[in-house]
Amino acid sequence: MAYKISDDCISCGVCAENCPVEAITEGDGKYVIDPDKCISCGLCKENCPVSAPAEE
Repeated sequence: MAYKISDDCISCGVCAENCPVEAITEGDGKYVIDPDKCISCGLCKENCPVSAPAEE
């Protein structure tokens, strides 16, 4: 199941830097995860300082 970034996102970019499949891009006010590219590895959540990514 793909991850989704909540409104808690502070747009620091750590999630995108750690995504091995480049599924995360900067959106309007927060980062977004492309569910078609996400492999549910959890690296985004592990590295996020505010735990914004979560499984859908």
